[in-house]
Formats: sequence, C-alpha cells, structure tokens
Amino acid sequence: MAILLTGGAGYIGSHTALTILNSGMDVVVLDNLLNSSEEALKRVEQLTGKKAPLIVGDCTRKEDLEKVFSQYPIEQVVHFAGLKAVGESVEKPLLYYRNNLDATLTLLEVMRAHGCFDIVFSSSATVYGTIQEMPLRETLPVGCTNPYGWTKCMSEQILKDTAAADERFHIVLLRYFNPVGAHESGMIGEDPSGIPNNLMPFICQVARGRLKELSVFGHDYPTKDGTGVRDYIHVMDLAEGHLAALHYARDHAGAEVFNLGTGTGYSVMDLVNTFEAVNQVKVPYHFAPRRPGDIATCYADPAKAKEVLGWSAKRTLTDMCRDAWNWQKHNPDGYRS
Repeated sequence: MAILLTGGAGYIGSHTALTILNSGMDVVVLDNLLNSSEEALKRVEQLTGKKAPLIVGDCTRKEDLEKVFSQYPIEQVVHFAGLKAVGESVEKPLLYYRNNLDATLTLLEVMRAHGCFDIVFSSSATVYGTIQEMPLRETLPVGCTNPYGWTKCMSEQILKDTAAADERFHIVLLRYFNPVGAHESGMIGEDPSGIPNNLMPFICQVARGRLKELSVFGHDYPTKDGTGVRDYIHVMDLAEGHLAALHYARDHAGAEVFNLGTGTGYSVMDLVNTFEAVNQVKVPYHFAPRRPGDIATCYADPAKAKEVLGWSAKRTLTDMCRDAWNWQKHNPDGYRS
C-alpha cells in the first residue's frame, strides 16, 4: 500500500515525502510541476534510498487521478496540490477558485470510486482571517481576506460535509502557520519561482546577494519592536505533523482540524537578527509601509495537536535560520543550481 501526495514535489510535499519514506511507508507523487521540481524527488531518493514514483498530472483532471489509482494501491492521500500565492489570488480569483476547488472535488470523487477514504488536507492559518484573539485555536470562527484563503476555507467545508455524509471517510485538516527552513542536509528546500512571496526565502536571497535588500513592511505595529509577529515553524516539524496525521486518520472517522505551529510568535526583526547571528551574514533591509490586510500578531495554539496527535514542534528559530541558509548556500539557484 502507498500514500499519494498530490503536489508532492513542492516545498512541503518533498519534505513530507522524505519523512514518510523514512518511516517505512511507500509514497507516490502526482504533481503538475507548475511550481515544483522533479529534481526535489530525485534528491529525496538520494537521501532515503527509496524512490517516490512521480506521475506528472493535475488533480483537476479526473483521468490523471484515475491513472494513479489504477496503477498503484493507494491507501491514504495527503492533498498539497493547489495554487498558493495570496497576491496572485486577489488578481486572479477565478483561476484560484476553479483550480483549488476543482482539485479537491475531483480528488474526493476519484478516492471514493476507488475505495480510498483517508485524506490529510493541507490547509492554512489564513482561514482565521483578521481575528485578533491570540493564540489562535481551532474552535475560533473562520473568515478570510483573500481568495487563496477562501479556497482553503471552502475546501475544508467540502471535506467536513463529505465526512458527515459518508462515515467511511477519515479526514484530517491541518492549518499551517509559517513554514520555513529546509532539510538539514541542504539537499532539499524552498525554491520559489521569481521574487519570493515569503519572508525567509527573501532573506536568504538578500543574504546571497541575489536581491538588494529586504523590505520590512510596517515598523509601527503594537509589538515589541514594531514589526509584525508570526508563528514560524520548521518545515521538517511540519512534515512530521503530516506523518502523525496519517497515523491518526487510520483509526478515526469524521473530520478533525489541527493547528500546526510552535505556539511562539517571532517578529520580522527577530528573524533577521537571528539569521545574521547564526549564519554570520548581513541582511540589508529598509522599512516600508504596512501592507493592506496584514495584522500585527498571529500565532497558534498547538495544544490540540500535542494532545491528540502526540505531535509538537521541536526545532528552534536558530535551526530554521541555519537550515534555510545551508540550503541557499549549496543551491544558490535552487534546483536549477
């Protein structure tokens, strides 16, 4: 039996593939390679000594999913596949709704047709919208500020309704906070195309000299240093959270939601200062105006994941900064190096 990872050649998917393979289970990947790389899976094979077969295809295409389920004995699914840039989703909402919701709906239909009912869904803390109450708990109401977030929220609802209507489904919804870092080997990591949307790869590219300086959006927030505070989690901790969720899904019907975060908020300047200290490099930066929709502080209450899944984040901010830079140093142009 095998675990299907949709979007499994991407940043979080490749680290999760490595973690699952190292646990002794088999992995199959379906990925359209739009924002990912086949090279990532080749390196996962080098690190684990095990191959994760790649089917180049799209979750919105029923025939591509049918091909996977016909060729491999899929027992469980981790659904990463989807478009994920917040800014782009505002500019192209129809593209995001069509792609991300079609992917979830088509996947569920094909899973049911092939008697596969365990799925772990890659959701996001963006579903909490602009809630000011911290830490964020799974019981808080959801509400989003952009189409990307709404596709996650709507997919969660589709999955919950599916589980309510069909007791054979075992569904786990994982709300990520801010994944950063890379595998300690430096062989796999985050490889954004174009200008990075996320803070850590932007810091890495500035430190490397590929970008001139970091723009710190807002320095007048009601935080300790005026910059925004977020819950950064090491991607390997996140990957291990998926493994715990797969184990949980086997024995638990219905749909359950878990935050995956550290429970600690770090400011932008915390990240910059730690990165400089750990890696002995400078990160030039300047302060820029706040971005519309950004809130001052956002961090998780991860207690439920610890209590129910037996999972908690173990790696520190120092680990995150060291491993991210190790990946960047050895792969200055990402997987194209």
